[in-house]
Amino acid sequence: MMETKNTKTELVVIGGSAGSLQVILEMLKNLKNEISFPILLVVHRKASSTNVLQTLLQQFVTMEVIEIDDKTEIQNNKLYVVPADYHLLFENKKMMSLDFSEKMNYSRPSIDVTFKSAAEVYGETLVGVLLSGANADGVEGLGFIKKNKGKVWIQEPETAEVDYMPRHAVEEVDYDLIIKPNNLADYINQL
Repeated sequence: MMETKNTKTELVVIGGSAGSLQVILEMLKNLKNEISFPILLVVHRKASSTNVLQTLLQQFVTMEVIEIDDKTEIQNNKLYVVPADYHLLFENKKMMSLDFSEKMNYSRPSIDVTFKSAAEVYGETLVGVLLSGANADGVEGLGFIKKNKGKVWIQEPETAEVDYMPRHAVEEVDYDLIIKPNNLADYINQL
């Protein structure tokens, strides 16, 4: 019989597009005050977008919300937001960098780019979560997380405001968990 070891989570990366903000706010309201790992949000938004998202999210959570700059250091119990119009890459488990290369899946930031980079650095200690959205960005990245032994969580398509992204993920990726918006925080709190 195979022995299953309980791998410590070192990072949760959440990707979303159209319709994902409500799910994220619901999650933040119910997160524990102290978590032992960072959470990173990759959300599609307009290139001209100001950092109003950081201000909005901070109202719902006690942990510090940080919009990432190039060479931002990663710390536990913080919520990181990828800025508009940049891809996010992980240099290692301590440092993130921003990239302005071409759009992937019509998106910058691209969820795929961040998921793949995180999977390479974090492997089995990564949890990747894909929420509501209108294109397939993130689906390939989830597959990459799974290939690198990370955990894959997908929003139940029926609960998504725009189900294209989670529906494609459910059809194409070997997932660990289908989540509803109201139980995402519980699952994160249990990690």
